[in-house]
Formats: sequence, C-alpha cells, structure tokens
Amino acid sequence: MLDIRIVPDKATLGAQAAALGADAIREALERHGEATIIVATGASQFEVLQHLVAAEGIDWSKVTAFHLDEYVGLSEAHPASFRRYLRERFVAPLGGAVTFIPVDGENDPQAETQRLNTLIAGRRIDVCFAGIGENCHLAFNDPPADFETTEPYIVVTLDEACRRQQFGEGWFESFEAVPQRAISMSVRQIMTSKLIVLSVPDERKARATRDAVEGPVSPLHPASILQTHPNTVLFLDPPAASLLAKA
Repeated sequence: MLDIRIVPDKATLGAQAAALGADAIREALERHGEATIIVATGASQFEVLQHLVAAEGIDWSKVTAFHLDEYVGLSEAHPASFRRYLRERFVAPLGGAVTFIPVDGENDPQAETQRLNTLIAGRRIDVCFAGIGENCHLAFNDPPADFETTEPYIVVTLDEACRRQQFGEGWFESFEAVPQRAISMSVRQIMTSKLIVLSVPDERKARATRDAVEGPVSPLHPASILQTHPNTVLFLDPPAASLLAKA
C-alpha cells in the first residue's frame, strides 16, 4: 500500500521528501555507522536535493550514493548528463564529503554495468529517492519494463515518450539529440530499498501517477510495481494528483 501525501506545491514537496529521506539516513548512520542511498535526477528532484544537502545532523563522509541512470554515449560535459547534474546539485554542495558512485555510460556500457553491479552487490540500500516518468517509467525502465531481471544495473532502450519528455524538459537541443539507450538501475534493485521516497510534481505526471497508483501492477506501467513495496512514500502536488479517484 503506497503512502500518498499530497502537498500544496513543489517547494513543500521537495522539503518534505528530503526531510523524510534525511531521517532515514540519520537512522541508518546511528544503527549501522554508515548508509547507502540512491539519488535521482530530473526536474522533479531540484527541490528535493536542495533541501537534502542542507539537512542537519548527517555525516556525509559515511554515506555512499549511487544514482539511478545515465545515457549511453553522453559526455559528462553535456548539460543533460545525470552525473554532471548530481555533481553540481548534490556532491559539490556537500563539499565532496559523500562517496558518489557515478554511472558512466560514455564508453562500454556493458563493462560499466558489470562495474556497478559488483560495487552495489550485497549492499543494504537505506533510502532511494526517485520520481515517475510521464510514461510511468521508474528510473529508465520504460514500458514494458523488465520486472524479472536480478541484475542491479542493465542497459535499456528508451521509448519515444521517454525521449520526448527529456527533450520537452529542455535538456537537449532537439528530439533527435536525445540518446536512444541508457544504463538504468533495474526494477528489482530499486525494490530492495528499505525506503523509497517518490517525488512527483506537475500536471504532466498526472496520468502516470494514476496508472501507478490505481491501475493494475503491470510492466506496461512500470512504477505500478511500487504498490507491492512495503515502504514507499509518494509525494504529489495537486496537479500531479488531479486524476486520482481517491485524492
């Protein structure tokens, strides 16, 4: 059962999502002496990361952060690079204290997935920050998503709706410039997280939100798998929640 919290606006959404995640990080540090988290990118995460890096009482030197996905063949110098996004909005504000494990899709994607799979194998994931795509994707697991693979990171092909979202958000100069492949954390790996904090603002996410929350659990709506996760909190603003029957 998803814990759905509708908040007044994106600023409040970011603050509350970050606060919940920060609490989980502090708890993990207190209990285990270290923490592993997953951080996300995209327009939905601007406010979340802004508040997360300002959270008090976190020894970031004891935190390891993986991220969800990265385009294949894209240089870190490109404005749409997700590892660039996270270095600028997450790592740099923390003074580099956090151990950041970037996904580098620029060279051999198969070799990179093997590297990442070795690094994340057996790790306890204390909190995963994520969003939902306009096509209901989770990370870059576009429909129909692979719900079965146990590989932590996989190489995926991006569908047209996903690529149009990336272009529409202004990350690329043209639709044709959006890469067709990416390295993505798999659905099953995301589902191993002790806590999943989902941040989903904007009316353009309303249909995907409805499909994820009120539709059947199906690879055709990848984020619907979160209905089966024991501890997922979904933060919505009113436009994103506008199609929910139970909102």
